[in-house]
Amino acid sequence: MQNNNFTIKEIPATTAYDVRHPVLREGKPLDSCHFDGDNLPTTFHLGYYTNEQLVGVVTLLEKEHAELTVEKAFQLRGMAVLTNFQKRGIGDALVKKSEEMILARGGTFIWMNAREIAVRFYEKLGYKKHGNPFSIPKIGLHFVMIKML
Repeated sequence: MQNNNFTIKEIPATTAYDVRHPVLREGKPLDSCHFDGDNLPTTFHLGYYTNEQLVGVVTLLEKEHAELTVEKAFQLRGMAVLTNFQKRGIGDALVKKSEEMILARGGTFIWMNAREIAVRFYEKLGYKKHGNPFSIPKIGLHFVMIKML
């Protein structure tokens, strides 16, 4: 479980790379951590700090899903928690804070391309699979997951 010495705050995209790279892009060049839309004014990034150390990140982009007609949708991307800090409620806290901030921005819907190993995590937070699984080369099997807020 998370401790009492934590904060979740908005961070720049490049700060998110500090966790994205070792968790999601290990062995790849640092620039592989950049996502299209990272620097748009409607995109925001959250960092979870414990004892002033950044240990978790998530990115939220205001972006419609091609197959879904929902207004004010946000895509959750780049959810990552450093290995030594996983299974402590940090991911839950980041998703819940993301949902609060999306609602505050007038958002109504969240979607993501979740890695197969993360599906159960998101299902526990109320997300549902949408459509068929698909593979992203060199990364693996993914599912679109959705949630109305």
